[in-house]
Amino acid sequence: MPKQQDKHSIQAWSLINRKYLGKGVRVKRFRKPTRCQVRNRVLLAVLMANDIKLSQLAEELSISSRSVSAWVYEGRIPGNTNLEKACNTLGYPHHILFNEEVVRRSPLICQPSPSRFMKRTVTRSPVKNRILAGLCMVHDISVTDVSHWIGVHPGTFRKWLHQGTVPSQTFQDQAEQFFRIPKSILFADAMLKK
Repeated sequence: MPKQQDKHSIQAWSLINRKYLGKGVRVKRFRKPTRCQVRNRVLLAVLMANDIKLSQLAEELSISSRSVSAWVYEGRIPGNTNLEKACNTLGYPHHILFNEEVVRRSPLICQPSPSRFMKRTVTRSPVKNRILAGLCMVHDISVTDVSHWIGVHPGTFRKWLHQGTVPSQTFQDQAEQFFRIPKSILFADAMLKK
């Protein structure tokens, strides 16, 4: 007899829940986002080129993954302690990773799924200019497309990526106009080594 009573009470609660919740208790409260908006493209580019997930970086820095997400997707600048830890972990100075002017002027872009072409480019041969390669991944554009839009041969653009060569002033200016990021940040990998 108690089993039948339990069954009855469960059904009664189910009906009550449906009455007050509308569609019942099985309704999902939050929908899964399909795309993410990116504010700090340089930080995301470095993470994508190094194949580091946001949660991995958060774990290494001993902070919440929500904080790292806010840096990338909302363009927030971390406090001094976390700023120093993030810059030491990723190997770039703070004026490159968390440049307030770049974040403020950055167009709000939606990050599509990662580009297979760029993943293949990064995994097949070593990349010396991780920021430039990562930006191609963030925008999901191929090396060939970028080189045509900038006005340079694709082989030359690949040299910038894989050998870390610094192009002439005119090509630096064209790359800066295309990505809307200062050339000192775009070619920081090559310039920091000198």
